[in-house]
Amino acid sequence: MGSGIVQVSAQAGFSVLFVEANDELVKRGLGRLRDTLEGLTAKGKLEAKARDEALGRIAGTTKLEDLKACDLVIEAMTENQALKNETFATLDRIAAPHALLASNTSSCNVTALAAVTRRPARVLGMHFFNPVPLMKLVEVVRTILTEDAAVQTATEFVRAVGKVPVQAKDATAFIVNRLLVPYLLDAVRVYEGGLASLDDIDQAMKLGCGYPMGPFTLLDLVGLDTAMYVAEVMFEEFREPRYAPPPLLKRMVMAGHLGRKTGRGFYTYDTK
Repeated sequence: MGSGIVQVSAQAGFSVLFVEANDELVKRGLGRLRDTLEGLTAKGKLEAKARDEALGRIAGTTKLEDLKACDLVIEAMTENQALKNETFATLDRIAAPHALLASNTSSCNVTALAAVTRRPARVLGMHFFNPVPLMKLVEVVRTILTEDAAVQTATEFVRAVGKVPVQAKDATAFIVNRLLVPYLLDAVRVYEGGLASLDDIDQAMKLGCGYPMGPFTLLDLVGLDTAMYVAEVMFEEFREPRYAPPPLLKRMVMAGHLGRKTGRGFYTYDTK
């Protein structure tokens, strides 16, 4: 997700500095971005000049302190509320007073992130969708503390990078996941109950509802661990049984069958 946000921002003309945990990850990230942009050029989707200009706008670092000159900081860490809270408290001390602090979270509490800073009016959610270069939607999430000017600036940035913004309040799972996650969990329950095979359920939803992929293909793409985490957060917030992860999903995560990223989820993949 972070790599995709860097890519679309640089292609849109913004100078981008990304932070990774160590030098090896910085090197790997720059290499992946270069390969992606060169691939677009090879396919005729990006001119060589535009590719070189985008790459020239990208830099990497291992130090959060280097973000002190940024106008907008977008956090794209793992979905861990405590870790995000700690990071936002640190970013608040580092970033310029006028800077916006945004989270790419799909399920964490944005108000909690704002509360650990001294700039709660300039903290909000900017939830991109995966893969970022292809997916057009960004949920701009405002808390009860976010000022209108911050929402407007974030919305303008989303449009500037070629995405379509929708605005939502800071309520667990926002718009898309509030509607999507129960559907995915129900698909697991239907399969768990023996109603139909994986392939037939996926085919039914693709051909019957016009979805681009079935629920199990989507779960494998998103990551079963991510889906389970979001479901747990939603269940904790609302205490409604339909948000609780089904037993099969929990056991697959325990077994390490997380989807495409591990080579095995509901389907098996060639990791090469």
